[in-house]
Amino acid sequence: MTDAGLPEKPGTYNLLKRWGHIFLFHGLRLFLGAVFLYASWDKILQPQAFAEAVYNYRILPDFAVNFTALVLPWLELIIALCLIAGFWLPGTTVISTSLLAVFLGSLVFNLARGLDVHCGCFSVETTGGPADMWTVGRDLMFLGAAVYMTAVVFFHRKVPPSNHFRSPRRSPTVTHDSSGGNGA
Repeated sequence: MTDAGLPEKPGTYNLLKRWGHIFLFHGLRLFLGAVFLYASWDKILQPQAFAEAVYNYRILPDFAVNFTALVLPWLELIIALCLIAGFWLPGTTVISTSLLAVFLGSLVFNLARGLDVHCGCFSVETTGGPADMWTVGRDLMFLGAAVYMTAVVFFHRKVPPSNHFRSPRRSPTVTHDSSGGNGA
């Protein structure tokens, strides 16, 4: 046993590390799926109020505000369902990462301009305070989780499920020729 209480077998640490990444990935996948689901709900139910929130950012041209307010919540819902179900993860992680980057960029852009915009992230209500650095920090955490998931989906070496419990250093089986090795 090591000082950390882990077995000293060479492949055991790698197995624990792999399972840690698996649990982290799926935990973040479900968490971000829940975040997108929660974020889409109020916007779908109140598209006019969400259109006002989009307009208050003063980034989009007027003709794009209503279209964005109608399409974006449904896109968030589709992303949420795909993340929760684990369906079409390459596309879902790229789209969710892109959306979160745009959300964060819009928020930082408006904070830099000195506009007091209400985030509109999870609710279309304007009763709460305007977006602040805490909102930026929260969105940075969401973006970090999405970037991690995208990196895992595209760059992590895939191991077939049947190999999860196999020792990484297994020697090949040696077979002997029953004819005595003379080739005849």
